[in-house]
Amino acid sequence: MKQRQVLPVHAKPQINFKEKGGFGRPFSFWVYMCGNPLTVRYVISMQCPRFIGHEIFRHSSYGRWHPLRVPRVSTVKDLSRALGWLPPEQFITSPRAKPAALTQWHTPDYIAALQRIEADQTASEQDRKRHDIGSVTNPVFGEIFRRPATAAGGSILAGELLREGGVIYNPAGGTHHGMPDRANGFCYLNDPVLAMLSLRHQGVRRIAYIDIDAHHPDGVEVGFGGDPDCLMISVHEDRLWPRTGQIENDAGGNALNLPVPRGFNDSEMAFVREALIVPRVQAFQPDAIVFLCGADAVEEDPLSHLSLSNNAHWDVLRALMALSPPRLLVLGGGGYNPWSVGRLWTGIWGVLNGYEAPEVLPPDAQAVLRALRFDGNRRGKNPPEHWFTTLRDAPREGVVRDAVKESVDVLLKR
Repeated sequence: MKQRQVLPVHAKPQINFKEKGGFGRPFSFWVYMCGNPLTVRYVISMQCPRFIGHEIFRHSSYGRWHPLRVPRVSTVKDLSRALGWLPPEQFITSPRAKPAALTQWHTPDYIAALQRIEADQTASEQDRKRHDIGSVTNPVFGEIFRRPATAAGGSILAGELLREGGVIYNPAGGTHHGMPDRANGFCYLNDPVLAMLSLRHQGVRRIAYIDIDAHHPDGVEVGFGGDPDCLMISVHEDRLWPRTGQIENDAGGNALNLPVPRGFNDSEMAFVREALIVPRVQAFQPDAIVFLCGADAVEEDPLSHLSLSNNAHWDVLRALMALSPPRLLVLGGGGYNPWSVGRLWTGIWGVLNGYEAPEVLPPDAQAVLRALRFDGNRRGKNPPEHWFTTLRDAPREGVVRDAVKESVDVLLKR
């Protein structure tokens, strides 16, 4: 594995790209900061990727038995730092979005209800009926407003920072089920919608939204359905909650929904990537790509029935990067096995920076993974050793089934 080359203090600049959009920095600096000379074509025209995060996600939990009781963003930060992949210059502390920013899409009554419920730590029957707050899936917890508002603040900030171009990673983002006036599917706000509205506010018109979470992004579809300047592509498990996103549903003409069968494997995702995602995004010629890489589509996740390895997600990202979009925002999404989420999303950050995942993780990185717990789930009782020692899964290739080919063919005829 090729680790970042640490340049000696006396190293002299080799090439200066000041007049080529290289921000006045020598080529050697960008190789050092971004880790791999292969990413320099991306770096010459824009700054190195930025990682948006916050410590609120380290100790916040939806409750002892909720799927979102597991650490996710903090694991990605810790692993990335243990690998030497996250220098201070690339990290941005996420702001908490103010109500005025959130009501660009959410209703004022709903935002006020979230703030009140966090202060009182109780939801009324009216709150449950109107906003679905206090239900089993969307419980009351200590940071019920601050946590989602921080994730949304990161995505809104990303839209602002991407005005002139760049690459931003907000793994806390990806709450794609949130609705304007209610919580939905663990999502109290909808940060992808707010991110795209933020991009629009900065003058970015054509947005391609690509979502490979196991669950269909019903909230994003509500927000951008029928918008000719937004292409939405979703690859999600067929008949899985929220049971929307049928192949016939084009969301008013701008969505390609691909429900895939159980056991969907790496070879099938590669087929979908090359036959559908890449050509459609390329033809759309977006000003920005928003990519949601939910980790619940991998085989080890407890809430889905797909059979992907994390290689599939990384390869979709590489394919999107190869299109050289002027702006790229990568969000997290679902994922409820702490090891698979942490490893997959850390690998996403590595891909964005041009790193190759090491065959064996160094001791500090292994310590991060060995410290994780998955109480209340059988997968946490005897986790396999490779969950501690590697980032990369073994590929899960297989037959590309006729059902997948036929569904892609249906979408290509539109």
